[in-house]
Amino acid sequence: MTSTPPAFQPGDRAVHPAHGVGEVLAVEERAAGGKTAPFYVLRILDAGTKVMVAVAAAESVGLRPVMSRSEAQRVLDILRAPEVAVGEKPWTRRHRVYTEMLKSGSPYEIAKVLRDMYRLRFDKDLSFAERKLLDQAKGLLIHELALANEVERAAIEEELQAIFSG
Repeated sequence: MTSTPPAFQPGDRAVHPAHGVGEVLAVEERAAGGKTAPFYVLRILDAGTKVMVAVAAAESVGLRPVMSRSEAQRVLDILRAPEVAVGEKPWTRRHRVYTEMLKSGSPYEIAKVLRDMYRLRFDKDLSFAERKLLDQAKGLLIHELALANEVERAAIEEELQAIFSG
């Protein structure tokens, strides 16, 4: 069995679909399932927690580089788009679809959840579950958008306010 070469090196930034932006602290050999394999050791920047991801499983987990500036622009375009990602289904089905979109790790899917929850907020008070989706989507996107655009997070938050207040 050949081991997958590390795509990330210590000091690189990587995005974990469930945790957000992290910094690769090291690539360490660890024992797992009776075998030794290389693992990325990530420090999640927002939470300060450490996460380990097997190098061989990084792609299937959804670990990816921080989006480019052009990808960030596409995310902002999605946020400005007038459509709604999930139509009028019962809330439980909509919630399931939104949760899957967040789990996908795709910044484009996460942007759709953020857009829909922000818009819904203007129509009604969000339920606890809806606020949680909004906060999760916001948490996953803002830091990455700021890094991609080489600006402070506050600038991205202001841009979001401008997009959703107009």
